[in-house]
Parts: sequence; structure tokens; C-alpha cells
Amino acid sequence: MELRQLRYFIGVCEAGGVLAASKTLHVAQPALSQSIASLEDELGAQLFQRTNRGMHLTNSGRTFLEHARVVLADIERARSSVQNSAQEVHGEVVIGLPTTVALVATLPILRAVRAQYPKVKIQIIESHSGFLTEWLRAGRLDLSVLFVSGNESSFEYRLLLEERLVLVTKPSEAPESKNVALRTLATLPLVLPAREHGLTKIIDKVCAEQGVTLDVVAEIDSLPNIKKSVQEGMASTILSPGAVADEVRSGNLAVTTITRPHISRQVACVTSMTRPLTPSTSAMVHLVTDQMRMLVKEGLWPARWIGDAASD
Repeated sequence: MELRQLRYFIGVCEAGGVLAASKTLHVAQPALSQSIASLEDELGAQLFQRTNRGMHLTNSGRTFLEHARVVLADIERARSSVQNSAQEVHGEVVIGLPTTVALVATLPILRAVRAQYPKVKIQIIESHSGFLTEWLRAGRLDLSVLFVSGNESSFEYRLLLEERLVLVTKPSEAPESKNVALRTLATLPLVLPAREHGLTKIIDKVCAEQGVTLDVVAEIDSLPNIKKSVQEGMASTILSPGAVADEVRSGNLAVTTITRPHISRQVACVTSMTRPLTPSTSAMVHLVTDQMRMLVKEGLWPARWIGDAASD
């Protein structure tokens, strides 16, 4: 199996057929078809379903596509690592950010990269922490900010901060006191992220330990829509304070600290121990850490910094 075959395979996937791929790859159609056929023979599996409307991936093809992309990404990482000099870091780095983190950290990270490493191209992928964990394990991400839910042996965790979750309500419906007991939340209609979301898992765990059953009237897989539903007075929610900082400052939402017990989560910058860090990835780990520390220091992220002793 050759790298050229992997590139041709990915090109056909993206183009939707050999004819279109031959134009984008600048490879003759017969040679491209032969390369795909040879690849299928070597793998002993059909990668495409061929129809009059084009070529569509089979289940085997979709599985192989994930691996092909990881292999080519690893080759690019190796090339970048060799070519980078100590004076000027360059290359591509894919960074994963959970949605609630992305709201606060995306722009500061982008600004810092442009200012400090203008020859580093970053791709930021925003998703649920569960998906980001799988993609980091599979090699689709170079590093990710994740919520710590138990150390995984194949990951290296660099602790950053700890934040307490808060009750989020419409201002006119906020509790009169500054604090609200967890058991009191059982009397409120709530909307929460989907159950595979890391934040919901943390809430469920604490509630199970305390014997509290929440009245979750809806699960919404969209942070903006969760906040809109709360602003409309349809329900309350539980989020990190940083996720609603703008709305609180504008007076559209209110937050109340949850006590007895607090619900907190730790945030870490995570890399895979199965892949060596390139100079560009290592630089981004330090940059992300520095930007997170700055956000906490300046009060833009309401949290407690815990990373100095654990970060590089």
C-alpha cells in the first residue's frame, strides 16, 4: 500500500467519483480507477458502491477513510517536525474545543496564534467533549481541551482550571438569595444538553450521589437554543458561568451559585501519548495554556486556576 493510493482514495471520496477526482488530482482516469481497484484487492473489501450517479462509500470504505486520513495526517506531522526550525514554528495543528469552552476561548486563541506563530495554521473543531475524546484517540485532533472525568492512560492531561456550575435563569425568575441548594433545583423545570454531553454527565453523577432527581423537560443539543429557551422563560438550566457571561453582562440572563453540594468540573489541555508532539503542536499546547490562564486572571472566565503546578 502506497501513500499515493491513500491520497487518490481520499480524492475520490471528496469528489464523489473518479472522473471528477481525476480533474482535481490531475491524474488520468484509468490510472485512478486502477489505483482504487488495486487498493480494494489488497484490502479484500469493496470500498465504493458504483452507480450511475457516482461512487458512494461502503461501510468498509467509511472505516478505511478515517484511517487513511489519520495516516496522511501523521505523515504531515512527521514532515513538519523535521522541517521546523527552533526559530520559526510552522505547520498545521487541529485543536478540539468543547462548545462552552469555544465561546470564551476561540477568539483569544486565534489572536495569539496570529501574533506569535503566523506560520502555524490551526483548525478549531467545536463539539461535545465525548466526541472530542474519540477524535483525539483516533488521531483526528492534535490536542483538545477536555473536561476531566477520569484519566485515560493513553492521554496526557495538563490541568488548567476548575469551575463551578451555576443555575441560569431569566433575571425576573432568579432566586432571591445568591445561593441555591441542589435539592431546590428538583422543583424547577430544566433544559439541559444531551446526555452524551460531558456537562450533563457531571450533573447526573452529582445528582445520583445526592439522591436528587431533576425535572428535565427537554434535552437540547445546541447551546444557543438552550440560552434562548431560558431567556424566553420556558425553563432554567445549569451551565458554566463562562458560557453565559455575555448574556449576564447584558442583563438577559442571571446566574445563581449552586451549593450543598457545589457542582464543579476540571478543564485540561489533553494530547495523545501514542503520537509524538510536533514543535507546532507543542507550541499550541503552551499557547492554549497561556490563554486560558489569562482569561481566568482577567476575570473573563469565572474559574479557579489549578494549572501552575501541573502544566508544563
